[in-house]
Amino acid sequence: MPTVAPLDLEGHVVAAHFLGDIPLFATSAGTIHRLDGGEKVTEAHQGLLTCIRDPHSATLLTGGEDGKVLRVGHDGTVTELAHVPRKWINVVAGGPQKAVAYGVGKSSFVRLSDGTTKEFKEDRTVEGIAFAPKGLRIAAARYNGVTLHWVATAGDPVDLEWKGAHTSVTFSPDGRFLVTSMQENALHGWKLDAPKGADARHMRMTGYPGKVKSLSWSPKGKWLASSGAPAAIVWPFSGKDGPMGKAPEELGTRGNIMAAQVAFHPADDVLAIGFIDGMILGVRMADGKEALLRRPGKGAISGLSWSANGKLLAFASEAGDCGIVDISA
Repeated sequence: MPTVAPLDLEGHVVAAHFLGDIPLFATSAGTIHRLDGGEKVTEAHQGLLTCIRDPHSATLLTGGEDGKVLRVGHDGTVTELAHVPRKWINVVAGGPQKAVAYGVGKSSFVRLSDGTTKEFKEDRTVEGIAFAPKGLRIAAARYNGVTLHWVATAGDPVDLEWKGAHTSVTFSPDGRFLVTSMQENALHGWKLDAPKGADARHMRMTGYPGKVKSLSWSPKGKWLASSGAPAAIVWPFSGKDGPMGKAPEELGTRGNIMAAQVAFHPADDVLAIGFIDGMILGVRMADGKEALLRRPGKGAISGLSWSANGKLLAFASEAGDCGIVDISA
């Protein structure tokens, strides 16, 4: 079994991420702990709600109960990007050219690198935001669908409708597909590269026993892994129509113990799966071969993240028992 370096933190840990080789752990209390020649602590928020790794820069983006959007560097430096008093910020996204998006009530905001901010009004509360992989474009998930906005040009927004509450949103790495998780136990998808004049085609991904709270694309975008079942449910996206008419793979099946977090390896089709009992499995897509990466712990896994070289896996838990798995051995 790989070696595990444990780290015990106080309370619920929201996320674990690597910036370079430095692991960082964000707590719901608002502290960011980093392991960089010892444990170092940054006081970031009074109540942290979300923490993601900006895919376009080696920084974290966070939102909090204090109405702030912050950028946190690998050395713990904090830059305030936005402050909306008396509002909670629980939706943030990182885009190209240092753009940052965040949701406040029924509005999506995009802050550009020069500090200017653009507002896009929605009919319903913004529940999730994602940047498209190409071009400065955002998707805002809301009740009854998703709205696509061009940030830098005056193009009309595009509404993708599907009844129900959409709680998060993600683009496929090639930009051909858009997928949301829903309040009901399901994913919904749209095929965006339909011929000009044709509607985006719908993809229904249902049958989950629980809510899907974690999604991860494989490195080349051939697979989309999801939590929400007693296994990782992995949908095929390699064909031109994505998962339409195809059954998903089920990896790491464990009786009735639900998968809570999923994270694809940065280079290989290997999936890390964190469960509600704290266990972590690594599973190879090619043959379903499993490796135990961590035995069950005190709390449900709440964050999983690979280092850039894929040799280390950081994990966070709802009970504060976190750590690093070294799989290079």
